[in-house]
Amino acid sequence: MRLINILGVKINVFANKQEALVEIEKLLNNKEQYYLVTPNPEIILTATRHDEELFYILNKATLAMADGIGLKIVGWFMGVNLLRISGADLIKDVLKLAQQQERKVAIFNWKDGLSSAQDIAISLSKKYPKLKLIVQNVDRIKNEKTAGAYPINIEIFNKIKQFQPEIIFCTLGSPSQEKFIFYNLKNWPSVKFGIGIGGAFDFLTGKIKRAPKIFRIIGIEWLWRLIKQPCRWKRIYNAVIIFPIQFFLWRFVLPFFYRPNVVCMLYKKYNSTDHLKYNPSDPLYQDGTTQEEKIKYKILIVERINEKNHWQLPQGGTDGQSLAKAGFRELSEEINNNKFKPIANFSKLHVYEFGKKISKFNVLSKDVYGYKGQKQGLFIAEFLGQDEDIKINFWEHSAWRWVDSSGLIDQVYLSRKPSTKIFLEKFKQIIKHSL
Repeated sequence: MRLINILGVKINVFANKQEALVEIEKLLNNKEQYYLVTPNPEIILTATRHDEELFYILNKATLAMADGIGLKIVGWFMGVNLLRISGADLIKDVLKLAQQQERKVAIFNWKDGLSSAQDIAISLSKKYPKLKLIVQNVDRIKNEKTAGAYPINIEIFNKIKQFQPEIIFCTLGSPSQEKFIFYNLKNWPSVKFGIGIGGAFDFLTGKIKRAPKIFRIIGIEWLWRLIKQPCRWKRIYNAVIIFPIQFFLWRFVLPFFYRPNVVCMLYKKYNSTDHLKYNPSDPLYQDGTTQEEKIKYKILIVERINEKNHWQLPQGGTDGQSLAKAGFRELSEEINNNKFKPIANFSKLHVYEFGKKISKFNVLSKDVYGYKGQKQGLFIAEFLGQDEDIKINFWEHSAWRWVDSSGLIDQVYLSRKPSTKIFLEKFKQIIKHSL
């Protein structure tokens, strides 16, 4: 099945809606569990600019169907007539299929949304009288980062498990709905297929009147939503103004430049004689070195997800911030704490091109960022916490460990050695001056 990449997010290309429905039916007939996402310009912006966890989840989806006229337009610039399938249309087809095949459906509804669980249940019972259905109200997460889990009330959890649905819908809105499905799907073995559909049920319950068909055909449904719900202006502004600008830069401008990047060197001190009891007559204490010179350093490295033995120093984009601010932010995000003290930073130490081997979440880095490569600066910080304070993001790294500074070069991945050698020299200069 053909895929295209828009700002790093993979989108499936379908010839028509029937082809998409055939793929969904195939998933329902398999034994595995799958989930579908319907990215729109706003969701893609969130994933690429603010939420790496969402970015990971979108790119792990079995199917990704374009929702929003903005994606169709940018598809034309990529030489693809991208089929747009809105959530409001998709749920009707899936519900019809579920009724025909006597498949049970569970709906997780945002309890503070326009439509209540009762509204949805009553509306669907009229439109799909033979549908086997359960609807439950659930909460959105307050923090967009779920750290590998999306909590759910145990009573609701057990109700769904007992009901044994094969299809689940979630109306929490993005990114909550994608995270809810991603983390909870495995908890209900009966489920074959899950999808987040935002406020699509509000059209079926009559809480919101859908835009006239002519508005949908010419791609200005967003204007209708703006008229009906002025409070959505910021979301619509991002989709209609910011997204096209970001796409234009990503597609036609950034490939000629290097992405500003900061590498984070986090270290901790240890004494090379800590394993010995203090004994003034011991040769280790009579070798002419000072106590300070006996201090050694361990440096944190991380293993890239889906790339076994690809160890490197943590790094990330500066996102328009100064090197110091970007380094502090990036390191805090990488280890999920700020128990460290900034020591120094250096700009423009290393430049490299992405090529066809460097990737992120199985998407080529040049397709994720748009740039042809990276220009790297260095942020050095001393760790002040305990090892148990370090919590790496599973969607980015699979493991972490401390290594002696003397063996750092040997421990990092082959392609990382030249740059790491440069960074280590800067680290040694800082340490030498601090003694």
